[in-house]
Amino acid sequence: MSEQRIFEVIYIKTSLAVLWDALTNPDVTQRYWGNTRIESDWQVGSKVLYLRDGEVTDEHTVLAVEKPRLLAHTFHPLFGAFKDEPASRVRFLLNESGEVARMTVVHDNFPPQSKVFPACSDGWPMMLSSLKTLLETGTPLPDFSFESQKAD
Repeated sequence: MSEQRIFEVIYIKTSLAVLWDALTNPDVTQRYWGNTRIESDWQVGSKVLYLRDGEVTDEHTVLAVEKPRLLAHTFHPLFGAFKDEPASRVRFLLNESGEVARMTVVHDNFPPQSKVFPACSDGWPMMLSSLKTLLETGTPLPDFSFESQKAD
C-alpha cells in the first residue's frame, strides 16, 4: 500500500514576509481559511489552535520554525469522525524568486485508513487557492461546497 501523502506546490505573487504573515497571523488566516483563526506563538512545542466562531476545532503542536522558510506542526482535528484519529504532520516550505513566492505543502504521517487524509486532499487545494487569491487580489475566494460537486 502506498503512503498517504499530500504534496501541493503553489506560486504566489508576493514576498516571503507577506506569505509568512498570512500563515501565522490569525487576522489573515480567518480571511482565507473558512473563517478559522489560526493562533499560536509559533515556538517549537507550542500549541496551534484553530478557532471557528470562538470554538477550538483543531489542536496541533509546532514541530519546527525557521522564519520565513519553514513551518511544521502536527495536524489534529478535534471534531466529528476525525477526533479519535492520531495526529498527522504538515510542513510549509517557502522560498522566493523576484516577486514570486513558492510554497510547498507536505502533509503526511497519516494513520492507515485515515479519515483526515481524504478530507485534507480536498481541502488543501481550496485553502491554498483562497490564500493565493487573497494575497494577489485582496479578496479570498468565496466559500465552496464539495457537496455541490457530487454526481447525481
